[in-house]
Amino acid sequence: MIQERILELTEYGLVTGLITEDDKIYTINRLMELFELDEMEDSVFEAYASRQPMTQQTAEESLEDILAEMMDYAYEKGIMKENSIVYKDLFDTKIMGILLPRPAEVRARFKDLYEHTSAQAATDYFYKLSCDSNYIRRQRIKKDRKWTTETEFGTLDITINLSKPEKDPKAIAAAKNAKQSAYPKCQLCKENEGYAGRVNHPARQNHRIIPVTINHSDWYFQYSPYVYYNEHCIVFNSLHTPMKIERATFGKLLDFVTQFPHYFVGSNADLPIVGGSILSHDHFQGGHYTFAMAKAPIEKTLTFKGFEDVKAGIVKWPMSVIRISSADKDRLIELADRILKAWRGYTDEDAFIFAETNGEPHNTITPIARKRGEDYELDLVLRNNITTEEHPLGVYHPHAKLHHIKKENIGLIEVMGLAVLPARLKDEMAALSKAILEKKDIRADEVLAKHADWVEEFLPKYDHIDETNIMDILHEEIGLVFNEVLKDAGVYKCTEEGRKAFMRFIDTV
Repeated sequence: MIQERILELTEYGLVTGLITEDDKIYTINRLMELFELDEMEDSVFEAYASRQPMTQQTAEESLEDILAEMMDYAYEKGIMKENSIVYKDLFDTKIMGILLPRPAEVRARFKDLYEHTSAQAATDYFYKLSCDSNYIRRQRIKKDRKWTTETEFGTLDITINLSKPEKDPKAIAAAKNAKQSAYPKCQLCKENEGYAGRVNHPARQNHRIIPVTINHSDWYFQYSPYVYYNEHCIVFNSLHTPMKIERATFGKLLDFVTQFPHYFVGSNADLPIVGGSILSHDHFQGGHYTFAMAKAPIEKTLTFKGFEDVKAGIVKWPMSVIRISSADKDRLIELADRILKAWRGYTDEDAFIFAETNGEPHNTITPIARKRGEDYELDLVLRNNITTEEHPLGVYHPHAKLHHIKKENIGLIEVMGLAVLPARLKDEMAALSKAILEKKDIRADEVLAKHADWVEEFLPKYDHIDETNIMDILHEEIGLVFNEVLKDAGVYKCTEEGRKAFMRFIDTV
């Protein structure tokens, strides 16, 4: 069986283009070495030759099963230590690493396509490689729940993230007892490329990164292993240096979309609560996708003194967004820097905006860049991370009544209109739908009780609920909760009073 799987995986490599015909024997021998085999029987070769050849589609569909059977064999023979998700992920990454071209080959191919075909041809190649190598685990990502919800601000994207596997207790214990290593310093560092991993750090033998120069500094380009949207990429500093939103940030974002005009790129804010999950390593996120925020219109046109040549306005969006656009990158950088500096030091007690308390800064910006034809466009989302006794997780953060759906930070992806919701909701919504249909006491259920107020609030809206529409209703209502999450995260509310307060800040700029 293992000999057949080795031949299958080698054919997978040939069909997907990970290896060439010249690599075939070498790849078979490397896989035999991994599985501690001394020989490949002639009868296996002969039987395999009579099989129906793979296509790209059948190759994609079969990869998960091939790897699963290889890992069963490896566990039985003591080659793989534990038969659990963490150890399997470490081992199947090691298997796939054998099929990948060396970094220099990947970079040369990317450069050739970029220079002689197009930027999009280069990213198409690299994205396919990242999927075919199983670095982006397509079969897991297919399990994510995705839908859209219509709101007054446009069509919001909702996802329940199921692609990140939960660790088993043995692996958690092993990670706790494992030696703490500072190599790589974090999951974004360039040293991850080809790293074997450990119980508390993912394996990356199937990972490749592309060097890019942005704003005269050395960065790298890769894809996210958990693609939340089309071609979800990460652009990260070559140095392990903390995130910082500053004038140079705008230059880097605009330089990136100059080189990759079919992508948007943005940065999480650089403060806790309003920032992303990794503040210790300067990085951006981008991709080939148009979010609801990018489609949102200007609700009020603005003119900044001295920048009459730059188009500007407040975006019709639940969070507080200033959009500026121009064909001149330098003018955008100049105005964005002026807005950032003004916001960093801005206090308006009547609007509960405080630049700092007890020496702790609160104001920052989440910036997003894109190209529209010949023009560059920057969306500057005003953020504030102040906390109070009433809102200990943040005043401009999902409030407590929404935590049953979304409690985590509102980072760049959510800011733009895509909810990344916790995996627990899949089972909770299945149980909740059953409880609603059977008219059970939701408050009496330990797991579902947190949803009780929400259910009582939305149920009267619907005249008829049965098994044919219950999940559609729950999806709709979750989307509307996310709309409220974005409103909570907006420093200026979409009310007459909120817009007046917004204009007070604009006037100071």
